[in-house]
Amino acid sequence: MKIDIIKGDITTLKVDAIVNAANRELSHGGGVCGAIHQKAGPLLTKECAKLSGKLGGVLPGEAFITNGYELPALHVIHTLGPVWRVGSAKEQSQLQEELANCYTNSLAVAEEHELASVAFPSIGTGAFGWDKKMAAQIAIPAVLSHKADHLNRVILCCYNDAEEMFMMCSFVNAELQKQDQMRNN
Repeated sequence: MKIDIIKGDITTLKVDAIVNAANRELSHGGGVCGAIHQKAGPLLTKECAKLSGKLGGVLPGEAFITNGYELPALHVIHTLGPVWRVGSAKEQSQLQEELANCYTNSLAVAEEHELASVAFPSIGTGAFGWDKKMAAQIAIPAVLSHKADHLNRVILCCYNDAEEMFMMCSFVNAELQKQDQMRNN
């Protein structure tokens, strides 16, 4: 599975699916979620409302797929990141697990639907308050640990942040070196 780190607008990517950093109701929100809903058009909002109503909302780390409608992407995978907050070591561990689950569950949904390409934003680093470095340290191992059957390309899309791109590249390289060392031991 190839991993690309790019700077750009996730709503313009022509991939099988883009991942939406959604809210609990899967409704039109701000940030990347608002941009995705705006570009996809009202049919996405309608499908999300129906799905959310059926589910009673979404929990952090869960992932669900819809059509992409007016987006270049065929589908949107919606996942709810946890809101960052200071807490006990146990609470921090739970938040980190929920953030990792956003990536692993989104990849599982992509595999389940036999998708070949998926693009992620930096989940949780906007209104949900995650530090970009901490979020990347969780996201990168989650993506790299995925055993792909159908997926052949994962894109980590940084909206407008060259520093974030550099940091993510550094974490990918470090994680790959760690995996190589483990295989060689």
